[in-house]
Amino acid sequence: MKRFCIAAGAALASVIAAVVPAAAWQPTKSVEFVVTSGPGGGTDNFARIVQSIIAKHKLIEQPVVVLNKGGGSGAEGYIYGKGAKGDAHKVVFGTNNAYLLPYVAKLGYKLSDLTPVSALALDEFLIWVKGDAPFNDAKAYVEAAKAKPGSFKMAGSQSKDTDQTLTAMIQEATGAKWIYVPFQGGGAAATQLAGGHVDSNTNNPNENIGQWKAGQVKPLCVFSPVRLAKSDPIHDGKGWGDIPTCKEAGLPLEAFQMPRTVWLPAEVPADAVAYYADVMEKVSKTPEWAEFIARTAQTARFMKGKELTEFVAKDEAANAKVFKNEGWVVN
Repeated sequence: MKRFCIAAGAALASVIAAVVPAAAWQPTKSVEFVVTSGPGGGTDNFARIVQSIIAKHKLIEQPVVVLNKGGGSGAEGYIYGKGAKGDAHKVVFGTNNAYLLPYVAKLGYKLSDLTPVSALALDEFLIWVKGDAPFNDAKAYVEAAKAKPGSFKMAGSQSKDTDQTLTAMIQEATGAKWIYVPFQGGGAAATQLAGGHVDSNTNNPNENIGQWKAGQVKPLCVFSPVRLAKSDPIHDGKGWGDIPTCKEAGLPLEAFQMPRTVWLPAEVPADAVAYYADVMEKVSKTPEWAEFIARTAQTARFMKGKELTEFVAKDEAANAKVFKNEGWVVN
């Protein structure tokens, strides 16, 4: 009888175990937010606002620490993520450089070393010229560049990165030719344009807002399917929503946007991916995130799963085409 009871108890336990699902994945120690840029950069600001929102709303029970690894245009952070294979306590913050860097540089990682979690926003790109430049719309500036090929200078952040890629796309679409001048970051590109050392740049809104407020630079158009959200006036009575799209301005290039992305190392549990995707989606619905998006003039767009995978595939293909045409592909 005793043996029967023990056997019955064991059988019951096994049935309960089969019926009751295992607890969903939760972090059991400190979580590292690995930032693929230096302190103060766009990706750093992205990770830190997410960290602060998580802390305020208690979305993760364990401590979250930010670790900057921005060497090699962000490759350092992705390589660090590769080395943490299977460890879901390492969360990597980046952009589309996660899947584009391996095209243009020989690096110690590839996209399959990372697991996509989510994207929370799209960074916008604009054509900016000096505040006193004679051009008041993008088409006029492009026509001037076409009339004098190679005499106008376009500043950007880094070589073979988003700004130079966009410049190549503009050239391909319009037939105009610029001398591309790379700088260490968008801040330097903004300073050089304000000082008149270059003729234009393709900075994000947040990178040029200070110079626009001072009237040192002016935006001609934004590479977005729709205009930016309305805002308070920045300069001369105009705000972000008053800037025409580049398509409206007559350029045959509708959109160029950079996703703010979140990744995990390879071979992490599927429920860990779902856990962080859920956390990031909750972050994207907070008033603090809405304020950050408005302040930086980004476009809020949360993506995960199939939607994110399809976006990455389309964005990767568009950029890879430019890399091949420009002869930048190294692998």
